[in-house]
Amino acid sequence: MGILYIVPTPVGNMEDMTLRAIRILKEADLVLAEDTRTSGILLKHFQIQQHLLSHHKFNEHGTSASVVERLLAGQTVALISDAGTPGISDPGFFLVREAVKAGIEVQTLPGATAFVPALVSSGLPCDRFCFEGFLPQKKGRQTRLQHLAHEERTMVFYESPYRVLKTLQQFSEVFGNDRQVSVCREISKVHEESVRGTLAEAIAHFTAHEPRGEFVIVVAGEKD
Repeated sequence: MGILYIVPTPVGNMEDMTLRAIRILKEADLVLAEDTRTSGILLKHFQIQQHLLSHHKFNEHGTSASVVERLLAGQTVALISDAGTPGISDPGFFLVREAVKAGIEVQTLPGATAFVPALVSSGLPCDRFCFEGFLPQKKGRQTRLQHLAHEERTMVFYESPYRVLKTLQQFSEVFGNDRQVSVCREISKVHEESVRGTLAEAIAHFTAHEPRGEFVIVVAGEKD
């Protein structure tokens, strides 16, 4: 029986790729990629020539059965996403669940994910936190925010540059203008930046400076 490897890839700097990740990708019989064009650039950089198969949120329910069959037949399969660790706001959960149900060994390699460096460098408590990822864009968004209104742990969110200012404004309405926040963008890239302060200060900053890049927003929990 084969092994399903979940392989993190860099969220920015290519040097964040681990030696083990490179070896596993070179040894795998099949590499599943969220976007074969994006992953093709990564694999070419590290001289990895394994066969790529598209596996993303729109087709994972259809492709997972055949992947499990390959694993049961003894093939080694590696799953990667465009950046970071598969399964963390990226495709991965469904395939892992199906592999586990089939009794297949699943190994997840330690490696890059955007929220960990953003959380640790935020200056906010990181001994206890809740990861919320992307909030619902429309339906259920306000309900989710209200549910978090009295959350005491540090909260971690992902957001796109097109909605980050709106999201900060909504956070201010729910959590209050004075709640501490760290807004980190472009993790591990050339223009990495963290804007720390109150929600009001973060809103003022991104009103004056157009948000660019991918964002991790770390919000302090409610104090007693």
